[in-house]
Amino acid sequence: MSPVVLVTGCSTGGIGFALCNEFARQGCKVYATSRRVDTIGDFAYPSVEKLALDVNSDEAVESVVQRIAAVEGRIDIAVNNAGFMSAGPLIDQTMEDIKANFDTNTFSILRMAKAVVPLMAKRRSGLIVNIGSIVGEIATPWNGLYCASKAAVQSISDVLLMECKPFNVSVLHIAPGGIQSNISASGSSRFSLPEGSLYSAFIPNIMKRINASQAPGSMPTDAFARAVVEKALRKNPPLYFSTGANSGLFAFLRWLPKTWVLWLMWRVYSKKITN
Repeated sequence: MSPVVLVTGCSTGGIGFALCNEFARQGCKVYATSRRVDTIGDFAYPSVEKLALDVNSDEAVESVVQRIAAVEGRIDIAVNNAGFMSAGPLIDQTMEDIKANFDTNTFSILRMAKAVVPLMAKRRSGLIVNIGSIVGEIATPWNGLYCASKAAVQSISDVLLMECKPFNVSVLHIAPGGIQSNISASGSSRFSLPEGSLYSAFIPNIMKRINASQAPGSMPTDAFARAVVEKALRKNPPLYFSTGANSGLFAFLRWLPKTWVLWLMWRVYSKKITN
């Protein structure tokens, strides 16, 4: 039987869209979801079906999962990809923005797990793929909410891995580096500093950070999707996978003293101001 895959956050130009195309290319039945279906473009394969899904709604997540289960009889792979960037200094973020970021980037993963794990456990088969980030492991300035929300995703993946093991349900945590996608454009459109901000002199540095993942050398989205899907469709998927621009560097930095690493991150993204 062809694996049945549910992917969140599938707007055209993003990682989710590319993952759907690749899963379909590999023969899977794919359900591509986004808050609004009209943000999802046309796929190259007819085995991809589009559904509206607000990952911030308990009822919507449960409804979509049950709808797919009713049609297909199962969900083999659930990919938690929905997320967005809230760039800027931490203390300049409104509480509404903070809650919205964690709701989409982090809490949505728990909503999906609560909906799909019982179905997978019943069949004693399934895989949850959580899209984290290398900055969830090493924080950078000017993107603190995203770093914090993705750090939480890493912990959620680790705990789900342990707690799903008795039911033969696997968890694969993905930590992308720089991947060519629309996340920076979205981050730029959301960014603004409040009047009287302490950080107005740092706007060039903040913009550099927003666009860092799209710098030359960033991994093409389709190449990233091929690498992730290959891991996800293995008989025994790995627990963790990281790829994309700077992923090797960040893996190395995890072994170094944190004081030095944080100094380096500040130097990279603020040296023009501090010199």
